Amino acid sequence: MRLLTVLFFAASLSFAETPEHDAVAAVQRVFDGIAAHDGAVIRSVMLPESRIYVVRDAGTPSAVALDDLIAQIAASKSALLERFTGSPNVLVHGRIAQVWGEYVFLRDGKISHCGIDSASLLNTAEGWKITAITYTAETTGCSVR
Repeated sequence: MRLLTVLFFAASLSFAETPEHDAVAAVQRVFDGIAAHDGAVIRSVMLPESRIYVVRDAGTPSAVALDDLIAQIAASKSALLERFTGSPNVLVHGRIAQVWGEYVFLRDGKISHCGIDSASLLNTAEGWKITAITYTAETTGCSVR
């Protein structure tokens, strides 16, 4: 499955790059960083003050600072894979973008949770940077498509 993701991403590079493509590529870099347990990759496409908001099936939504997310990923001994299960919706207006799509998160090859990833981005001098990610963490109705 990881090979398929890499091949898809490589094939997508051959198409003309658009703001929409570049915004999705920034989110994909976060997914790549998660899979590699590489905080530097994640940090490379996120603003330092970025926040991650988690909405679980029940309970109060919670916020996670970027440094805390990176520490959790680096400390994990599990194989991690997050990917969109279809083409995400992308809205771009000037220097802002929104990437919104269904995802699945696998831990050691098994579904951990799924839901919706919603990333807000800002186009900076260094390219698209994520300002915030909000996602639902659902434990039912998940499938690998």
